Amino acid sequence: MSDNPFYRLAPFVQEFIYKKRWEALRPAQIEACNICFHTSHHMLIAAGTASGKTEAAFFPALTELYDQPSKSVGILYIGPLKALINDQFERLKDLLSEGHIPVWHWHGDVPQAEKTKLMKNPSGVLQITPESLEGLLMNRPNAIPALFHDLRYVIIDEVHAFMGADRGIQVLSQLARIERMAGCAPRRVGLSATLSDYDTATAWLAAGTRQGVDVVSSPGGRKLRLRVEHFSFPDAQNEEQAEQLHHARKAYYDFIYESTHRKKALIFTNSRTDAELTILEMRRVAARREERDVFHVHHGSISAMLREETEAALRTGAGPAVAAATVTLELGIDLGELERVVQLGAPYSASSFVQRLGRSGRRDDMASEMLFVCPEEEDEEAQLPARMPWTLMRAIAVIELYVRTKWVEPLEARRMPIGVLYHQTMSMLKSMGEAEPGEIAAAILSLAPFSEITPDQYQTFLNYLIKTDHLQWTEEQTLIIGLTGEKIVNNYRFYAVFKDDEEHKVLNGSEEIGSITTVPPPGYCFSLAGKLWKVEEVDHKHKAVYVKPAKGKVDTLWLGAGGDIHTAVVQKMREVLSDSVIYPYLSPQAVNRLERARRLARESGLLKQVVIPAGGDSMYVLPWVGSKAFRTLERLMKHNLSERLALRSVVPMEPYYFVVSGKVDERTLLAEMMSECRMAQDASALLAEDEAPYLGKYDEFIAPSLIREAFAVDGLDLEGLQAGLQTTLEWDLN
Repeated sequence: MSDNPFYRLAPFVQEFIYKKRWEALRPAQIEACNICFHTSHHMLIAAGTASGKTEAAFFPALTELYDQPSKSVGILYIGPLKALINDQFERLKDLLSEGHIPVWHWHGDVPQAEKTKLMKNPSGVLQITPESLEGLLMNRPNAIPALFHDLRYVIIDEVHAFMGADRGIQVLSQLARIERMAGCAPRRVGLSATLSDYDTATAWLAAGTRQGVDVVSSPGGRKLRLRVEHFSFPDAQNEEQAEQLHHARKAYYDFIYESTHRKKALIFTNSRTDAELTILEMRRVAARREERDVFHVHHGSISAMLREETEAALRTGAGPAVAAATVTLELGIDLGELERVVQLGAPYSASSFVQRLGRSGRRDDMASEMLFVCPEEEDEEAQLPARMPWTLMRAIAVIELYVRTKWVEPLEARRMPIGVLYHQTMSMLKSMGEAEPGEIAAAILSLAPFSEITPDQYQTFLNYLIKTDHLQWTEEQTLIIGLTGEKIVNNYRFYAVFKDDEEHKVLNGSEEIGSITTVPPPGYCFSLAGKLWKVEEVDHKHKAVYVKPAKGKVDTLWLGAGGDIHTAVVQKMREVLSDSVIYPYLSPQAVNRLERARRLARESGLLKQVVIPAGGDSMYVLPWVGSKAFRTLERLMKHNLSERLALRSVVPMEPYYFVVSGKVDERTLLAEMMSECRMAQDASALLAEDEAPYLGKYDEFIAPSLIREAFAVDGLDLEGLQAGLQTTLEWDLN
């Protein structure tokens, strides 16, 4: 009996397990309990979706708080999304109701009264976003010791969403600052369902500490049910083709409707615009058939109230409910027994595919089910590479990489996160009030994410901020935030390190519908929350758009593009195109489209060489590398080869191919590309002398020389390009 960690858990946790009628702890929960009860190590819980990761982290941590109540917040839970925090908050309230351990949540939608209660009585569990935590560190530094001096655990949910991103650098910096300010040394616990590279993840989790990391690995053995459908949209050059396009689009939306409207289903899209248009069309189909409207939209620009209504309809609603969503429902939220997950198009990464697949099949022995619906424009007169079904091939590639080998993208930490360096410097100086240059340099450069920034680089960094009035000297020769810096730091948008377009609230009377980034003039119509609205008034001063329901045209009101693709995915796409395998999850239409593409690729020589003729003095360059290496090749051709080879134009069709025009022949262009790759010692050789491209939100405030260095290190991938091209050439030789 004593070997079973169940009997070490707090009585209220045991009672919770009894009420849930669990027959036993799950493997990940047993292993996590044993690590927590018998070691002081950090912990990475890398287990499949619905494997009980959250409970694995919280059961032993809450047991410790029950046995030895903390004198401050005892557990800090950091989540990437407000919706995920709200979901976990409700789950924890149920668990903690009998344990007399308070649970608090803190983000922009939480009432100030609740935050005040926490400040008066710091205790229990605090769930927070990185942005709200930044606000605490900046604006209430004197409260940090009382809030966290007895902090025992930091639980970072969806850890893969932070690693390799600016928000991850922000989180690591925040944890180090809390430890210094509060004098605590909490154990760190990371949760993820999509990690494959444990070494990188454990190094990230332990950064800045001396404690080791134990890994709890419990990969799911769940049954999968996959289906890939394909729809071709003809190019409408004449009246007959326009009629064909109309019928093709109708068939596409009718298929989505038939696949979802009687179920609890989630439709994932790669953009907010696609989510809006899809639900608008679903409602039109329902109205045409005189059937119920069971459709919802969920993304970051929808109001909190409407997002919560959507989550409730999926989780606890009685009847069918269908929601189109972006990444906001990709991460962690338990939406109950979803019957189907639909992906429109293809995800850009295997990691995203795994997360989205995991939204279904979360109960007992249910299969995880995903239906891919790949629409593709088709023009027989288009350029040869444009006639390839890139979306269909990407869908197959991410499926094959994960299902056959469990591969997901490795995570890459930035070496010179110069924009976050600005953010953390200004945040720390805001909380300190003033500091000597050496003092702020020592505080910042000792943070783990900035370990590769040299003292000389930081001095250049500070001098430029002083020169541009982001910082200024006091009479005592200390640094304070300058007038220009105050305008940046004192805006609520400063809390976030990710880029966000400035948005206007959309109001129907007093009801907030959501927000938009592109504001149309009065009289124009647009879609939001899956409905059409007509603009009545725009209040630019208060950033508000007043609307009324309407019928009319649809506009795109958000900026943004697709995600980056890893080289392994692109190379798998090439393998799919060159192979003869018929994948069992493809519909007859998808099989037909893939076979036509394979035949065209063989007949045209598309797979036989990197550079192929395109007619006249134009060529296609197909490097078969990922987005970062693709952009590196673009710079290599534009900056290093254009003048020498008299290239008239280099047009990227990212991330798959280039159209290059000039008086050079294909063999010479390829030889010069490979030679330039081999000769380039570092990526800075691909930048013009006065060029300093931005990578992050705050790069515009940094000394151009440092921006240039950071872009060469983190924005380009010369080694990846060399390796990718070599692999492609070896394929061609075979």
